[in-house]
Amino acid sequence: MFVLFKKETRSFFNSLIGYIVIFVFLLINSLFLWVFPGNFNVLDSGYANLETLFILSPWVFLFLVPAVTMRLFSEEKRTGTIELIVTRPITELQIVLAKYFAGLSLVLFSLLPSLIYFYTVYHLGNPPGNMDTGGTWGSYIALFFLAAVYTAIGIFSSSISDNQIVSFILALLLSFVFFIGFETLSSLEIFKPIGNLLINMGINEHYHSMSRGVLDSRDIIYFLCVIAIFIFGTKTVLESRKW
Repeated sequence: MFVLFKKETRSFFNSLIGYIVIFVFLLINSLFLWVFPGNFNVLDSGYANLETLFILSPWVFLFLVPAVTMRLFSEEKRTGTIELIVTRPITELQIVLAKYFAGLSLVLFSLLPSLIYFYTVYHLGNPPGNMDTGGTWGSYIALFFLAAVYTAIGIFSSSISDNQIVSFILALLLSFVFFIGFETLSSLEIFKPIGNLLINMGINEHYHSMSRGVLDSRDIIYFLCVIAIFIFGTKTVLESRKW
């Protein structure tokens, strides 16, 4: 499993994919945080916080994470190398986890440089350090869990089709539904009776809850359950080859 994880991680950084993902993530957030004037700009807002980063990042990851994960299984199926992988002495679950953690590690690498933003804003406060550090760390943890769900959705979508574009679109749609789709449905009159249930089925509610700096076990369990559902869904798709 670890050998496959290293192979997938190495493939990201031996090509332009890994560097493009990190560059695009940092570029988009940097432009809104420091360059473009307006409410999103830290210097214009007058407050020492990183709220802009945590508002924009879920939408940026909505496109970047499917771009990372779309090839993980689709390319193997298209070239036929998936048959070679499954002959190795590892289970389908281990194959899925190796690819999942490889994709997630790239997302984590893209997040790490953004700690420079935290350091900068922390020292821009008056006095220095005058910012909600608890809420900021809670937001980072929430963003990591959100990206972890997107990655699980991405590998599931990649396992369904041998076409990378189809996998990308499917991952994008599913991620959108889980991020904001359920919440949107809850606002429709026909779904008012189950509005609270639909809101709690979506990522956004739990993301904002954790962003307050309070790590509620219910939010963590929600993220872990959604991740587990898509990982085992991917495992089931792989096993269906034997049926």
